[in-house]
Amino acid sequence: MAEVQAHRSWVESLRLYSQPRVIGISFLGFSAGLPYLLVFSTLSAYLRDVDVSRTTIGYFGLVGTTYSVKVFWAPLIDRLRIPLLTDLLGKRRSWMLVAQCALILGLAQMALTDPTASLATFALLAVFVAFASATQDVAIDAWRIEAVPRDWQGIMAAGYVFGYRVALLVSGAGALYIADFFSWSAAYLAMAVLLVVGVITTLVIREPEVTQDRESIMLEQRVIDFMAERAHWPEGPRRLAGWFVGAVAGPFIDFFKRHGRMALGILLFIGVYRISDITMGIMANPFYLDLGFSKSEIASIAKVFGFVMTITGAALGGLLVARFGFFRPLLLGAVLVAITNLLFAYMATVDKSLQLLALVISADNLSGGIAIAAFIAYLSSLTNVAYTATQYALFSSLMTLPAKLISGVSGAIVDTYGYVWFFVYASVIGIPAILLVIYLLHRGQTKD
Repeated sequence: MAEVQAHRSWVESLRLYSQPRVIGISFLGFSAGLPYLLVFSTLSAYLRDVDVSRTTIGYFGLVGTTYSVKVFWAPLIDRLRIPLLTDLLGKRRSWMLVAQCALILGLAQMALTDPTASLATFALLAVFVAFASATQDVAIDAWRIEAVPRDWQGIMAAGYVFGYRVALLVSGAGALYIADFFSWSAAYLAMAVLLVVGVITTLVIREPEVTQDRESIMLEQRVIDFMAERAHWPEGPRRLAGWFVGAVAGPFIDFFKRHGRMALGILLFIGVYRISDITMGIMANPFYLDLGFSKSEIASIAKVFGFVMTITGAALGGLLVARFGFFRPLLLGAVLVAITNLLFAYMATVDKSLQLLALVISADNLSGGIAIAAFIAYLSSLTNVAYTATQYALFSSLMTLPAKLISGVSGAIVDTYGYVWFFVYASVIGIPAILLVIYLLHRGQTKD
């Protein structure tokens, strides 16, 4: 698979951040990030504050699985037209608007529902909000990929990460402040109102203009042929089978046809790229606490330095992709993530130091920002505009699943071998990602 060869200067690459669609994706990133904590950690704080049992709160954590299975309804977003709205707004914006309106309705209803009096209803509303949020994510990802050329994807990813991170601050710390001064109902109602930002953005931006390539058109013709060959079937089963072949099987067939023998290698790379980062991240806060840092010290440094450096890293990653293409920034991100894990290992061998904590958190978030911006851009480049929503939903699910499974043994490794060897381990398991980037880079250059 050949890489996009970008030849812009640094100044030209930087100017891309002022483009209307890059600004638009920042606001859409805010709309995507705002509901996330409202069904996770902020929701957990809400439930505990009103004396819901820890066991019950644990069950609410299952709401998050909605984001991991969005690939199952992504084909609907690729194919299903919404009456009237699709004609008025286009395929991507119509789905965004429906999801955003559902989110506003769901959050407002959560604000008006007392979880201590109607816990089952409150739980159903949380699932509804998570479903609408995941649907919005699929539609926004599809718009982001289709709205700009491939070599803009790093810049778009950086804009998206910026908006998303701001939203996490608002729905995390912001919601807690509102709940402390007023009430939890006021906090959730305020978050519902803030989602108007996404609605306005959806109405202002333009629908992407996309054209299918020859391979996609041929796949669509095969669906038509499939339907014609089964004209003797009852109408209902025939339509359902045709939809499955075109919307579900089509994206997978297309991916393997376009990438050939490289397809499995690419999928393997997607599955391992974030293993080192996610494995380390799950034990970061326990590590800080065990070193003797207070919760206030962790929160202050993680929020200030972590936020600024993540945004800086994402912006730098976007520039690097626009300047050099995908693979070199991916390689830089993978190497930096592995190295910063060794910094954590060093920190475990010395005395408590706020300066060292700030340095290590800054390095960790900077490298993570570069890696995630380059990775989102690369995943976006792998999609076909005929199946954007389905294919990207598949990739985004695959990029976290192996890492989450492997990270499950992190605590056991710390308990058995200590933090130093755990962080060395977290660094070493990043080596396959580095080797696969080098392999893909070499194959891309050879093909070019």
